[in-house]
Amino acid sequence: MDTTKKNTGDGFLKQGSILAMASILVRIIGMVYRIPMANIIGDDGNGIYSAAFEVYNILLIISSYGMPMAVSKMVSAKCVQRKFKGAYQVFRCSMLFAIISGGVMALFVYYGANWIESTFFSKFHGIAIPLRVLAPTIFIVAVMGVFRGLFQGHNTMMPTAVSQILEQIVNAVISVVAAYYLMMDHSASKNLSAWGAAGGTMGTCFGALSALVILFLIYLLYHPVLRRQVRRDRSRSVETAAQTYQLIFWTVIPIILSQTVYQLSGIIDVTVYNFAMEARGVDDTIVRTMQGIYSTKYRLLVSVPIAVSTAIASSMIPSLVASVTTGDKRAVHDKVTMAVKFNMIIAFPSAVGLAVLAVPIIRLLFPAADYVTGGWMLMTGSVCIIFYALSTVTSGVLQSIDKMSLPVIHSLISLGIHVVLIFVLLRYTGMGAYALVVGNVTYPLVVCYLNDRSVSKHLGFRQEITKTFCIPFLSSVAMGILTFAVYNLFFLVTHRIYIAIVPAFVVAVASYFAMVLKLGGLNRQELYEFPMGRRMSILADRFHLLRH
Repeated sequence: MDTTKKNTGDGFLKQGSILAMASILVRIIGMVYRIPMANIIGDDGNGIYSAAFEVYNILLIISSYGMPMAVSKMVSAKCVQRKFKGAYQVFRCSMLFAIISGGVMALFVYYGANWIESTFFSKFHGIAIPLRVLAPTIFIVAVMGVFRGLFQGHNTMMPTAVSQILEQIVNAVISVVAAYYLMMDHSASKNLSAWGAAGGTMGTCFGALSALVILFLIYLLYHPVLRRQVRRDRSRSVETAAQTYQLIFWTVIPIILSQTVYQLSGIIDVTVYNFAMEARGVDDTIVRTMQGIYSTKYRLLVSVPIAVSTAIASSMIPSLVASVTTGDKRAVHDKVTMAVKFNMIIAFPSAVGLAVLAVPIIRLLFPAADYVTGGWMLMTGSVCIIFYALSTVTSGVLQSIDKMSLPVIHSLISLGIHVVLIFVLLRYTGMGAYALVVGNVTYPLVVCYLNDRSVSKHLGFRQEITKTFCIPFLSSVAMGILTFAVYNLFFLVTHRIYIAIVPAFVVAVASYFAMVLKLGGLNRQELYEFPMGRRMSILADRFHLLRH
């Protein structure tokens, strides 16, 4: 057995696959419920909804969004050293940190909603309403993040996965119902769209609360195990509370800054877009509508495959930290190689598939909306999936090897380029909202380039090119051609999108799977690391696709 098999067999990809499948399911549920909700509140309401979430996301990041990743990193490092007292102290101190930071930020959003609206979003009248509904969610998510980080630090992603699915189910039901009834109750209000958006944000709040409850119950069941670990820990040197808070601070802050810079790009996009369109004399309703199409028809769809890279990065960090702590450089190299390769295997076909089927997907999911604009956005901007996947994983690698500041620096450099590019495109071209799509592609492109240079420099190795990038790319191109042909053939015969897209999807999955294996993109051991990998290997052997 080769070293790759040994080193990659510790389960981090399987744990990541659990989280990835949960994340994909969550995104699918998110798309399903966003369809009726988008139709209920309209593009104007979607614009307000997305603007409110831009504010919510950045304030959540500033307060505590980095807690799951930071706590998992710190807890994992303590556990691999068998310092369970220190791991438990990290959890308790992190919880207090999250309660204070999340509570302060929640109060700021609730009482400062009108100021935020008048200062930053004068064109989005009524955005203060959904912001107030979102305020308690910041506190809930802060506390929830510490629980998730604790479980991830102990190399189990199942509690996070289960809580995410439950959270999204509750979110879906309440968002649609609340949006409908709030718009009915406030049908005479001049802020009707804002009340519809508030219904969507109400679902977010109750979804997060349900996830927190299930995580707390799992923690109560797991607590005796934690206590036994602490009692067995005979280490005499345990950090003081002050030292632990210092560790938390220096671990959380770089993650928060990196995520804040990314989220700032979204807020800057909205702000610059509003000012640029106002200077051109574009009607406010058109501005909000185009913003709603961009956020709902484009960003929502590309977020589904991007969720895979986020899940792999989250699951990789505890395992990678353990290898770094024990000084196993070969294991570090193998895990990084597999994480990047896994992401590219998913990212390339996702980007090509969304580009090829952009218009029918938009027409199928949002039949009452402007499918032409949304389709073109998706066609031209789906390539961002590849760059986001690569930048997310490489940022996780740098954070795992204690190069915490580098993702922040790289994000700031990319943000500077992003701002200039967006301003020039909006000011001197007629691209309009399409300029936001261009920015959404170039931002992760710069980050992943800078991250890749740093990973190569500090780990002293280069990512394998042929199997990681070339084979997935060629297989995706072939898949795209076949998928496009099959869809158009069935649509020509049936004139029904929902009928034509099913065989097109089946052909896409089957052809890509066959091409990657036939070209040697995955060997048997690597295939085993995928969800249902052993079943897929049996199917591959039946068609003589796996090389021996």
